[in-house]
Amino acid sequence: MFKFLNLQPEAFGLDISDVSLKIANLERRGGDLNLASIGETQIKEGIIRNGEIKDKETLIKNIKRAIAEVRGKKIGTKYVVASLPEEKSFLQVIQMPKILKEDLKSAVIFEAENYIPLPIEEVYLDSQIVEPVVDHLDHYDVLISALPKKTVDPYVECFKAAGLKPLAFEIESLSIARALVKDELTSFPVLLIDLGATRTSFIIFSGHSLRFTFSIPVSSEKFTESIARSMKIDPKEAEKLKIKYGLQTSATKEGGDVFDALIPPLTDLIEQIKKCLDYYQSHSGHEHLPPNGQNVKKVFLCGGGTNLKGLPLLLSQQLELPVEIGNPWINIFDEKKKEKPRIPLEESLKYTTAIGLALRGIKNNQ
Repeated sequence: MFKFLNLQPEAFGLDISDVSLKIANLERRGGDLNLASIGETQIKEGIIRNGEIKDKETLIKNIKRAIAEVRGKKIGTKYVVASLPEEKSFLQVIQMPKILKEDLKSAVIFEAENYIPLPIEEVYLDSQIVEPVVDHLDHYDVLISALPKKTVDPYVECFKAAGLKPLAFEIESLSIARALVKDELTSFPVLLIDLGATRTSFIIFSGHSLRFTFSIPVSSEKFTESIARSMKIDPKEAEKLKIKYGLQTSATKEGGDVFDALIPPLTDLIEQIKKCLDYYQSHSGHEHLPPNGQNVKKVFLCGGGTNLKGLPLLLSQQLELPVEIGNPWINIFDEKKKEKPRIPLEESLKYTTAIGLALRGIKNNQ
């Protein structure tokens, strides 16, 4: 069907990290969404470091290659919705008086200076009113997000040099929540844990919005490094053993050695999760949230590191909370029709951010 009168361009999702580029592209078939294309391209160490681009020319080449090598349909649009590095971002829900909405934007900019640890002229600032679950107070909840211009501008330059037109940029945690939270609404706070290659992000979502985010350097790579160091083996072999055994009990000495090697980084991860929960639950009393909405009641896992065997069970036991593998297709495929994506859930977990970005791209096209 031709879209002569559609002024909103289609856009695909591009998730950029220090180690890879991940692409997801959705399309509409009738009234339903479908996965059109997906792909991952590894990038060499040092091209991006801690979210900052260090080698623009090589990154531009990698972006072009990633687009050309997607599985499925060829990417037919130049418009992209791309992620920005979580570790460089500032996210905060603030309270603002119920003034006229046309006056709210300038008031938010003034108030944001109290929360952002950089001069306001040095950041890109965005905000949105958070729709209340229980609305009987005399103020707005407003989610503000900001990133340093010196971090964002090189991404814009690279996309344009690669022949792309950025339709929107988004902090990773917003994309993850869009992918994992059914209809982007919860009746109680949930913790989303994105266990990636180089870091882990904690995202607390309640009602209609993010409420808290935090990142730590514990990661899937750290698990592999711990096995390699403890067992005195090559990292590639350590990765194979991590995938083979994980945290499942094993009668073999090798499996036991893997489990023992994983104890230190997992202990660190669990301690950091508990600190995150304690902080949020002691600072989150708010009447706009659901009744008794202060305590996190469920945990969802995503990211490539989530596939560690036995991880959900271990975390559930240690946190005394239900822990589930997240479903990044929950807002795409209709469960009643029993539709399924063309890739296994285990593989799709590492594309959670890209899928969330693609959802924004297709929603802008409605």
